[in-house]
Amino acid sequence: MTFNLNNPSRQRAERQLRYLVERSESVLVLTETARSAGCEFLAGEFQAAGYDVTYPRTAFKSRERGVMIVSRLATKPLELPVDYLPHRVAAVTLQCDSGPLDIVGVYVPSWDATEARVTRKRTFLEGLAAALPTGEAGQRLVIGDFNILEPNHVPRYRTFQTWEYEFYNGLGAAGYADAFRTVAPDALEYSWVGRTGDGYRYDHAHVSRPLADRVDACRYMHGPRTSDDRLTDHSALMVSLALSATEPLDVADPTLAGGLALALF
Repeated sequence: MTFNLNNPSRQRAERQLRYLVERSESVLVLTETARSAGCEFLAGEFQAAGYDVTYPRTAFKSRERGVMIVSRLATKPLELPVDYLPHRVAAVTLQCDSGPLDIVGVYVPSWDATEARVTRKRTFLEGLAAALPTGEAGQRLVIGDFNILEPNHVPRYRTFQTWEYEFYNGLGAAGYADAFRTVAPDALEYSWVGRTGDGYRYDHAHVSRPLADRVDACRYMHGPRTSDDRLTDHSALMVSLALSATEPLDVADPTLAGGLALALF
């Protein structure tokens, strides 16, 4: 599952932890992380409970954002040659009965009309596209907050540029399939909704070609965004793959400060 943390405060991170540990997914890709009390709390709680936590943050500046992977399965680091904003990519490999599965979590920069922000997003997307291995072979899942739309997105927004759509199309050309579109070819679902009510499908999961027929389910979960608790401003995205992991970890229940134990999925 990918879940946009929206750089939470410590208090909101505690509520997010309650939600996350009740989920059944084995791997969580948490986007929009920061060197903040909330994100450090989440990383620390999961690590203390025995989860594998991959959290590139050494290069963070005060306003920079990134991605974290939390896993109930044993993982090994996967190095990708992303030189520009490398902390916005986290990648791991885990073992399944059908061979290794690579999981690449990404948090693509957003942009506004300024030249610097446009250049920043475009440079990152071009570097990521060049660094991703082909999806024609092997088992690979690329998942996270892409901050881009599919080319035939409904509604159509004039602010998105050709080079943004080219990244989405490039994933298909490289052998990756949009997991949501494999199960819901025509559905209109939005993972972020603006103040004017306009919807955007920003959060994506793409699977390598050998995994396309192993996508059991892929759906957006709007509760974290729409509930009164409002854990985040994004809907979460769940992907279920017909694979059996071979190296589960012996994880404990994460606990909140004060000793309040949380229910483990």
